[in-house]
Amino acid sequence: MRKSLLLTLTVLLSAPALAWVPKLEETTARNVIDGAYGRRDAPATFMTLDLNVKDGKFVAGDGLVKAFDGGDACVADWIARPTDYAKGSRINTITVSGQADQLYFQAQDARDNFKNLTVADALGAELAGKRIADGELRVDVNVRGLPSEKARDAYMVRLKGPDNKMIAPARKSFVNDWKQDAGTWTGTLVYYFKPLEVGIGASDKAEFLLRNENGDSNCAYSVTFDLSKFQ
Repeated sequence: MRKSLLLTLTVLLSAPALAWVPKLEETTARNVIDGAYGRRDAPATFMTLDLNVKDGKFVAGDGLVKAFDGGDACVADWIARPTDYAKGSRINTITVSGQADQLYFQAQDARDNFKNLTVADALGAELAGKRIADGELRVDVNVRGLPSEKARDAYMVRLKGPDNKMIAPARKSFVNDWKQDAGTWTGTLVYYFKPLEVGIGASDKAEFLLRNENGDSNCAYSVTFDLSKFQ
């Protein structure tokens, strides 16, 4: 498995520039740092899908959200009643990112503190150890309408690749943005996946599957990521 992962990473590092970078290398690191320091336009290091409903459709576009389980009525109900949480919480946004996005924040922090960040320093062990591991993809899911903080643990998510292979997240966490409003909770769930393990490449599309906390509903949703839209 380790040799296979190394080979896959090597192939992906030679992928087109507009593609998720599973392992930072010199060219990408330089572009990200130069963008943070204003030496060039900052490259896209993340992709956000807005799943709020406006004028009877998802802001991110038609057809982006599909029913994986429970039938098309699940999506139709979401669109028709986006603020009705009787059948569970709803998604505000989904943001996908990798190592490049975390380097951008590191570079911004260095600049804000009047420090120069070199490519060598960025790829060194100290800063690399503070970013996600090679081959990992971060998925932030901002939700609203949860009945309790505990219900955050009830969300079920998977990443689906070629041949319908599915993987669970390697780990999960929560952003420190949770707040209660009108009796329900809003905040961000964070999941870390290893897409290479199911054959998802750097410029591929992948399906993100999720079920909310409502155990009385069979509704599950599929949202497609295009990994060629960011580094």
